[in-house]
Amino acid sequence: MELGFRSAGFVARQIKNGRLSCVDALEYFIRRVEAFDGRLNAVVVRDFERARRQARALDRNRASLDCLPPLYGVPMTVKESFDVAGLPTSWGVEAFRSNVAADDAVAVARLKRAGAVIFGKTNVPVMLMDWQSRNPVYGGTANPWDIARTPGGSSGGSAAALAAGLTALETGSDIGGSIRDPAHYCCVYGHKPSWNVIPAQGHALGPGHAATDISVVGPMARSAGDLARALAAMAGPLPTEPGLRLVLPKPRATALKGLRVAIMAEHPRCPVAAEIRAAFAGLAHHLRREGALVDEAARPDADLDAGDDLYRMLRNAALSGRLPDAEAERLRAKLARPHDPEEMQPARDMLMDHRNWLRRHEERCRHRAAWRGFFRSFDVMLTPVGATAAPLHDDSGPLWRRTIMVDGEPVNAARQLFWAGLASMPLLPATAAPLGFTGSGLPFGMQIIGAPYDDRTTIAVAGLLEKSWLDFSKPDGYADG
Repeated sequence: MELGFRSAGFVARQIKNGRLSCVDALEYFIRRVEAFDGRLNAVVVRDFERARRQARALDRNRASLDCLPPLYGVPMTVKESFDVAGLPTSWGVEAFRSNVAADDAVAVARLKRAGAVIFGKTNVPVMLMDWQSRNPVYGGTANPWDIARTPGGSSGGSAAALAAGLTALETGSDIGGSIRDPAHYCCVYGHKPSWNVIPAQGHALGPGHAATDISVVGPMARSAGDLARALAAMAGPLPTEPGLRLVLPKPRATALKGLRVAIMAEHPRCPVAAEIRAAFAGLAHHLRREGALVDEAARPDADLDAGDDLYRMLRNAALSGRLPDAEAERLRAKLARPHDPEEMQPARDMLMDHRNWLRRHEERCRHRAAWRGFFRSFDVMLTPVGATAAPLHDDSGPLWRRTIMVDGEPVNAARQLFWAGLASMPLLPATAAPLGFTGSGLPFGMQIIGAPYDDRTTIAVAGLLEKSWLDFSKPDGYADG
């Protein structure tokens, strides 16, 4: 049975119906990793023997269970930055090469409780701070659509493994598009949840009990349905918060007819390639034909330029928690003798005092209120994820010093953070889904943004478009031999 490009839901149903054993499902994906990952370097930590023992145990126990958990026997990998007991968690940092986790991250434990068989971990950039996935511990990961190009980051290994059919399901994390960007580059699905819907405990270099502002963890998959399955398994308050209960609203729509859609396909803060803009125009026409109410001019009652500036400040402040003390001291010394305004602002943000952070947070809450008002008139907003399809690997320097070519013009790569920040700064849910292909055959995606906690709506809309517009497509060269 060929499983490489089927959904996790399909694999789970085959196991439930007795047509497939957990062991056979696992061995299928292990064979694919061994056959294809040499050219990609996506699954960089392999835990095949423990996974085999787990799959055998699940097969033995299957007959004694009246109701199987939703992911029973589904083989999957997780992003390297998640703790999995007994496996290394390095975040691509050489000094943490031998850092072995004692416990599972909360999200990982919940996936296991839902029956998933975790057989490996996928590659990341150093400290999860790039849209390329390379580091001194594991090397670099290639995009299955073109190995000369990046699969994105920081969940680049996750997206590459899904696109090549090396795993049935994945998890990622996102503070600056790190789920959405790789999904966009690799023609897969990813969901950035509303903030703290899925606990991030165990996704840190260190104790990691406190949730990081803006940063979230979420599922990645080859279908919208799998996003919904994984979200249901992972979401909910921590076990240490027994007084809390999460009840996400039902999807606002079950059909495209009557769906209220805003589309923003371009903005001066970040130019977008003509091919992507044209795909949004085609999608708008399709939605209208299907009976959706589409508005390509509607925007929230907020200054989106100011929101972009605010996002960068809050994001830098949030990332400061990852700074080693020595690096913080280096930034303080730099601020004492300012020379480059472009470099000074991130340093100021990272060393922001609490009083200023509270003021920025108040600004964020005003933006969040504006978005809530916007979503009283619209169910979702559709926007680009990035300016182009996947660029070539680029070793010319850090992200904020690199350029990408947009319709023949050089653009600073970091300007694409504008599109990530639309949902990230106000802590909104956003689902990345396939949108189209360039003339040369590279995929690109869209993000579907919703109101606070309308996670099930953005995933549902991705599912509707999966059926009527574009679904996952597999790259050439990864068929079963």
